[in-house]
Amino acid sequence: QVQLVESGGGEVHTGESLTLSCVLSGDIRSVSSMGWYRQAPGKERELVAVISSDGIATYADSYRGRFTVFRVNANNTVYLQMSNLNHEDTAKYHCHAAGVIRSNGDEYDYWGRGTWVSVFS
Repeated sequence: QVQLVESGGGEVHTGESLTLSCVLSGDIRSVSSMGWYRQAPGKERELVAVISSDGIATYADSYRGRFTVFRVNANNTVYLQMSNLNHEDTAKYHCHAAGVIRSNGDEYDYWGRGTWVSVFS
C-alpha cells in the first residue's frame, strides 16, 4: 500500500505566495519521480513540475521562474513553492509519485487526491 497526501492549499490573493507539500508513505523500496500536476475547473490535468531522485527538475514552460519544485528524499516529501500567484493559478493541485514497491518489486505510479488553491484578486 502506497499513499500520497498533499497539504498546503488554500485561498490567497493575487501576488501572494503559497507552498504545497506532499508526503509519500507505505511499502516503498524506491522513489524515482515525484511531482505536481494541476487541474483547473473545466480543463484537463496538466503538468506543473516533476523532480527526479537526483534532484533534476522539469517544469512546464508556463511555470518556470515562478514555481519551484524540490524534494527531501529522506522523508519522501516533495514541495511546490509558488510565487506571484494570479487567478489563472486557481486549480486543484495533485501530487504524483513513481517508483518500486518494497514487498514485491512491482513498479507503482500513484496520484494524491489533490489540494485546492484559490487565488482572488
